[in-house]
Amino acid sequence: MDGANRSTVTEFIFLGFSGSPSLELTLFVTFLTVYLLSLTGNTLIIFIVLMDSTLHTPMYIFLGNLSFLEIWYTTATVPKLLATCLSKVVTISVTGCIVQYYFFFSMGATECILLAVMAYDRYVAICSPLHYSLLMNIQICLKFAAGSWIGGFIAPLLPTILISYLNFCGPQKINHFFCDSDPIFKLSCSDTFVVEALGYTCSSVVILSSFLLTISSYGNIVATVVRLSSREARKKAFSTCASHLTVVTIYYGTIIFAYVRPPAKYNFTIGKVVSVFYCVVTPLVNPLIYTLRNQDVKKAFRKFLATKAFFFTRKTEKL
Repeated sequence: MDGANRSTVTEFIFLGFSGSPSLELTLFVTFLTVYLLSLTGNTLIIFIVLMDSTLHTPMYIFLGNLSFLEIWYTTATVPKLLATCLSKVVTISVTGCIVQYYFFFSMGATECILLAVMAYDRYVAICSPLHYSLLMNIQICLKFAAGSWIGGFIAPLLPTILISYLNFCGPQKINHFFCDSDPIFKLSCSDTFVVEALGYTCSSVVILSSFLLTISSYGNIVATVVRLSSREARKKAFSTCASHLTVVTIYYGTIIFAYVRPPAKYNFTIGKVVSVFYCVVTPLVNPLIYTLRNQDVKKAFRKFLATKAFFFTRKTEKL
């Protein structure tokens, strides 16, 4: 196709989950409910960590960062997903699509790095408890957290810049509910080999290196816990990291399936379904698991409710 016959595309149309009106309405209600619960749960965790001084430790600082990340991670994609369930035509400009691509993959990379850092934190706490205060003090914790954000936002920068130079000349329909890499490459009339190779290389390096570091940390944790003589000590140690491991399993399982594979093997229908897990489900699972299984967070939440109830009672008595 020569340049004279090309009709430059300035916006894309999301196809989302096409189906009957009743199915789309059901999906809208389901996704909206999960999204609101996710926002509420993660915001509550951030508030509790900030307000309770006993939670100002590396473990909960990382948890607060993860919750803050999840809020923006879901907000980058879910609003468009909800819109596709209500409207037949949901558009996004090419520039807006590239921006969404960058922020989605930046926050995804940040989450991979942050989960690896959290696994290392648990490894040090369980395998080297006497050196924990030296190896993971507040200053080091903040540096790890900042490094996760900086590294995450640097990782997809070059692929995003290269994507911004691609030409798009129709069709303009994205067979997805957000600007994922494969649907964008599919719509380009430029040679995408270099940017595809670079994008998949960056994704694979970030995902697999973070995953291997995480698994290595948990492998050492399991080996240490097995050697503990006390059954109660083993139970407590496993309970400490069980919630984190659950989140890691769900998250890495879906993103490895989605992004660590040959581009030619991509199936758009399966890709959209899998994307729901790491875009919608995992951000809700995080606050649920961490609050339901963590005694410190539940204790801090009960203390917060008791304080509010006390002040409310005093105020009522004065009236």
